[in-house]
Amino acid sequence: MSDALQVKSGSLRIGDRTPDFEARTTHGPVKLSDYRGRWLIFFSHPADFTPVCTTEFVALARHQDKFEAMGCALLGLSVDSLYAHLAWVRAIEDRFEVKIPFPIVEDPSMAIGHAFGMIDENASDSAAMRTSYFIDPEGVIRATTCYPHNVGRSVDEMLRMLAALQLTDAQDVLTPEGWQPGDDVLAIPALSDQDISREEDWFCHLVKNP
Repeated sequence: MSDALQVKSGSLRIGDRTPDFEARTTHGPVKLSDYRGRWLIFFSHPADFTPVCTTEFVALARHQDKFEAMGCALLGLSVDSLYAHLAWVRAIEDRFEVKIPFPIVEDPSMAIGHAFGMIDENASDSAAMRTSYFIDPEGVIRATTCYPHNVGRSVDEMLRMLAALQLTDAQDVLTPEGWQPGDDVLAIPALSDQDISREEDWFCHLVKNP
């Protein structure tokens, strides 16, 4: 994890390039840069065998095919050891009859958590590690979400966010509040005085989804 350790602690922002790291996971050694060329959702959780995180992992596993169909990989992380990860994955499979198909990174020193700003540099535990990073194929952070330890993330919202990011990359449009794939989108507002005077809704104009 040498590359991660060289990064100054502090929250990474939208538009920042992610620091690379190499770490052990439930699927063997992984480098973050291995995911270049495709979308990635890199998400952290406070600890294994916690109830909220267990429900999230079960839901993510059951929606894995939807993320794959959108060209997006999933990568989890917590401060627990690889052995704890493996035991938790096995317990989830036994209890919920679902396999966890994506890797889970171990971060016992919290080096990655600090480097990514998932936790404050002075934090003594991982209670605040509930952040998700939506990373584009170039390794740039395009969106983030951060939840408290007692509120579960929505997998449907993660899929919606990913679809919106991919659409606005491919088309010169905006997505409105509550947008779902297939819904109408917003046109980029006109900038000329002529267009503004001609169109009453120039600043908020819905158009058909391309």
